[in-house]
Amino acid sequence: MALPTFTLRQLVEAGCHFGHNTRRWNPRMKPYLYGVRDGVHIIDLQQTVPLLQRAMEKVREVTSSGGRVLFVGTKRQAQDIVAETARRCGQYYVNHRWLGGMLTNWKTISNSINRLRELEGMFESGAVNSFTKREQLSLTREMEKLDRALGGIKDMGGLPNILFIVDVTKEDLAVAEARKLGIPVVAIVDSNASPEGVDFPVPGNDDAIRAITTYCDLIAGSVLSGIQAEMTAAGVDIGASEAAPVEPVLVAENDSAQAEA
Repeated sequence: MALPTFTLRQLVEAGCHFGHNTRRWNPRMKPYLYGVRDGVHIIDLQQTVPLLQRAMEKVREVTSSGGRVLFVGTKRQAQDIVAETARRCGQYYVNHRWLGGMLTNWKTISNSINRLRELEGMFESGAVNSFTKREQLSLTREMEKLDRALGGIKDMGGLPNILFIVDVTKEDLAVAEARKLGIPVVAIVDSNASPEGVDFPVPGNDDAIRAITTYCDLIAGSVLSGIQAEMTAAGVDIGASEAAPVEPVLVAENDSAQAEA
């Protein structure tokens, strides 16, 4: 399974070239900007294409050697996309709130994950029924709170090998912790953000739902490509599997309309 393909036109159709109002720009993004239209910075997608390709190749390299990818996107429009994408390619995610020390204080986070598993076990076994209704309500709230924060990483089993981040400005803690631990970061960097501290910056709109979906689909395809490469290297006969591997294909809007017609 090769890396998923994409074109500059598809990025344009997804709105990946729209930056922020010129008043909100970050001067460190100047090399990645094409110009200004109606007071809005336009991102140079001619640079985005090779940088996105490089990021995808890195993700594939990590997963082909058995590495774990952590998707991070806690802004409202990215939450559902990030969670769905990570689940689809068998990886992990943080989409509610980045807890300080989520990487640098993994031991404490692991204790919280164990508590979440304990609570889930109590509800699944029915042991919670021995508590009063008020206690059950308290335990339910505790479990829901832990699940929102840690549900996407409870099966990770250790630190991730690479991060994919939507909006480095909002997720600055994640970038800082990954940098401190030497974990490579792939991130979408908008015109109001700084690419500093990001190992594989991808200049692009990090607010539009279609743009976020496009990035996530491409990274998910890279993950699946790496996993397949790992299985092939291990001698696994993919063709003999009961479920055939899914090949993500990005369809341009015009092509999609023709298909529906």
